[in-house]
Amino acid sequence: MDSSGKPSTAQIVVLATSSALTGLFYTIYKNRATTVARLKEAKKVTIDKDLINLLSETPGRCVPYAVIEGAVRNVKETLSSQFVDNCKGVIERLTLKEEKMVWNRTTHLWNSTEKVIHQRTNTVPFALGSHDEDVSAFVRVIRPLDAAELDLETTYENFHPTVQSLSSVIGHFISGERPKGIHETEEMLRVGDSVTGVGELVLDNNLIKLQPPKQGFPYFLTRLDYDSLLGKQVKSVRLWRILALVSGFAACSTFFYILWKRYVLHKQSKKERSMLEEYKEQQKKRMRELNMEESSVSPTSCTVCLSRERSCVFLECGHVCACAQCYEALPQPKKCPICRAPIDRVVPLYNS
Repeated sequence: MDSSGKPSTAQIVVLATSSALTGLFYTIYKNRATTVARLKEAKKVTIDKDLINLLSETPGRCVPYAVIEGAVRNVKETLSSQFVDNCKGVIERLTLKEEKMVWNRTTHLWNSTEKVIHQRTNTVPFALGSHDEDVSAFVRVIRPLDAAELDLETTYENFHPTVQSLSSVIGHFISGERPKGIHETEEMLRVGDSVTGVGELVLDNNLIKLQPPKQGFPYFLTRLDYDSLLGKQVKSVRLWRILALVSGFAACSTFFYILWKRYVLHKQSKKERSMLEEYKEQQKKRMRELNMEESSVSPTSCTVCLSRERSCVFLECGHVCACAQCYEALPQPKKCPICRAPIDRVVPLYNS
């Protein structure tokens, strides 16, 4: 904060950044808290022979937000892993990532980064069935890729390092980028995996469907059980709440610090004005004692004796108000006659 009381650029940046982050973190926190509340209110449904009758008796033949756990069953064909024998699934995701080191010109360090250069996801229709093989009921999963927690198992992972040569190493140091290699992964949702789905449960022509909710509720499809999924979301809520509180505290602290500095400067300015008025009164009183007219006093006259020229600069306050003889006559500890600030040192003033 400068002498005028205006906050510095750094203080404005800190206040604006922390305020924006507080708003962002609080919005995410409220959304996550709403998600947890809706998960707790979701109706738990079991895949059994009575499921169709249950939905038939439900208004609209629909449960707006339901939790259902079951094993993955393929409807027709399955997807085979390209790297693992006898590995069948219903969702397959192939990802190629380029890993490299990038030189940071600010920190003068090599930072590891990665970039997705190719990703393909294959799906086939599938359903969730009961873990009991004797129960023939199943729930068809609609639009699984829209799920917020689509949890796939990594079935294959390999890293192909980049071949380095002397010329390429020199080129990498010149360009500031040093490739490490290609990271290849395959992820699958395999047949038989236990999956928890949270969404809208609908009975459509004797076909039970689990699909994204129409009310904007989050859609989940994960290999975690319901309690683990809920616990994960609760931890997320706590994290975003802590981040919102920390950033909010930073914003409030910066704001009150700016107000406090303005208050201190205001008090200091008021004190200086009071001292200046007192100095003027003392000067008028001194002039009356000497029977001198105000117009007869030179503007450069010493404020103490009113006769000699000012010849001293008082530091650190910077006032030029006295001659050398009057400065020597000031009592210890020596203070500026105008602002009463301690005089650390004196610099002679030379008028050309």
